[in-house]
Amino acid sequence: MTTYFFVAASEKFLTVEEPLDEILKERMRNYKENNKEIDFWLLKNPSFLQTSQFADLKAKIPSTPAVVLSTDKKFITFLKLRLEYVAVGEFEFPNAEIIDPFKVE
Repeated sequence: MTTYFFVAASEKFLTVEEPLDEILKERMRNYKENNKEIDFWLLKNPSFLQTSQFADLKAKIPSTPAVVLSTDKKFITFLKLRLEYVAVGEFEFPNAEIIDPFKVE
């Protein structure tokens, strides 16, 4: 079982209003320098948010959602503190509702 952690907000907030691109590029550069495998992904309209597990969370997002998904809880905590106006969540995979954590709508 793998635990995935995520921050979620509207796509516009994450990709236009916040400097997320800059944060992710810097993290990718750091991973490359340290020969570390990428463990985070930006997903627009991920299907796992359609599950009953995240119905309340998705209802709080005003438009098309986007998430940064990671197996690194510390990174997601950092993003929550840095971006402030995002929801956070986590799930175990595999599970009965989520067939593919990377599937988008």
